[in-house]
Amino acid sequence: MTHDAGSGAVQHRETSAPVIAGIDIGGTKISAVLTDETGAVLAKGVVPAPAAEGGPAMADAAADLVLRLCGALDASLAGAGVGAAGVIDQERGVVVAASATFTDWSGFPLAGELEVRLDAPVWVENDVNAFLLGELRWGAARGESDVLGIMLGTGVGGAIALDGAVHHGVHGAAGEIGHTPGFSDLVCTCGQTGHLETLASGTSIARRYRAATGSDASAPEIADRARAGETAALAVFTDAARATALAASVASSLLDLGMVVIGGGVREAWDLLEPGILDTLRTDAPVSGFALRIVPAEISADAVARGAAALAAARLADSVPATV
Repeated sequence: MTHDAGSGAVQHRETSAPVIAGIDIGGTKISAVLTDETGAVLAKGVVPAPAAEGGPAMADAAADLVLRLCGALDASLAGAGVGAAGVIDQERGVVVAASATFTDWSGFPLAGELEVRLDAPVWVENDVNAFLLGELRWGAARGESDVLGIMLGTGVGGAIALDGAVHHGVHGAAGEIGHTPGFSDLVCTCGQTGHLETLASGTSIARRYRAATGSDASAPEIADRARAGETAALAVFTDAARATALAASVASSLLDLGMVVIGGGVREAWDLLEPGILDTLRTDAPVSGFALRIVPAEISADAVARGAAALAAARLADSVPATV
């Protein structure tokens, strides 16, 4: 059943049990799912993200979407998980650092602000970490234990799972592969030079194509031109593929990872990325000699929200007292 939810479409099926929300907060849109305790999706919707209006506006938009989904189901909310862009303090639910795409996002106490609006407990995770959680449970990485997740979107984000659990690192910033240096002489969105993001993000694909051709085409439009055989369009995707594969090979050599899962909007051009990835792995494979599998995400569109819901479900289960 589909309902008009104002600025975002909402799909749902009825339930009477308390539900768990998973929220994906990005720079251009906010999406949410409601699930039961098994992770089955009961409802989902999407609204534009008011990233330029500041943290409170973002929290308002996310909470309003979740509450409208709950209203469509006539269901109470047990708790919510959030996958949010930026470096996240997972213990406090605070955005520690974020790109210039967001206004007043760094330092924003997202978990606390959403708990007030939703009247339910909220846990916050980095969006790429949540993406990897979703792919580990329901997607391409099912059954895997040591995996690198990379999201090629407006920027480039990364996440690492070791022994089946997301690895956060000392400062909660593990996996930020998009801002590793040495890939080009271009200036990154963070102000430093040569990061992976300067070649592999949708933004950089469009920027480099514009520098080569003068065209203001979007990354999807450039992908269509590459499929039609245009040399300049093919070149920017080949560069993106090679850089991504090199970064993945380095990470695999350091951590002995068995799989890399690629998500994000640029993943939709997998047919253009895969040849360059495979060529690079033939010449620059991990030093271990073991085959590294680099695969497209299976539930890419909903992986962040579903992974965030899985996080909340696990935290809720941990909070239930054991019975004798």
